Amino acid sequence: MERLVDLAKMIRSKNSGPFLITLDVLFSEEKNYRRVKESGVINKETIEKAYHLSPGQLLDIVFFDSALGVKITYERSISSGTIGDRDVYGAQQHGPLMEILIP
Repeated sequence: MERLVDLAKMIRSKNSGPFLITLDVLFSEEKNYRRVKESGVINKETIEKAYHLSPGQLLDIVFFDSALGVKITYERSISSGTIGDRDVYGAQQHGPLMEILIP
């Protein structure tokens, strides 16, 4: 088993407007992308657990074969810039993805 961070070229997060976060996982090698995709580990249950999301908060997980990438979008629990928001740009939300183990 290897960590997702060791297989991907880039793992990042960003705002998708004030109410959504998008996580991107990009690969430079097709074999690593296929390994992650075919493992089935990147799924609703894994992401909800890693990010402590409520049912319905995870909006989409999309694998883009032609780009060797995965895009995950979920609703923010606090909108960007609101009192209590600790990451206005959503740029520090990719951490939990890094440690996901891929068989």
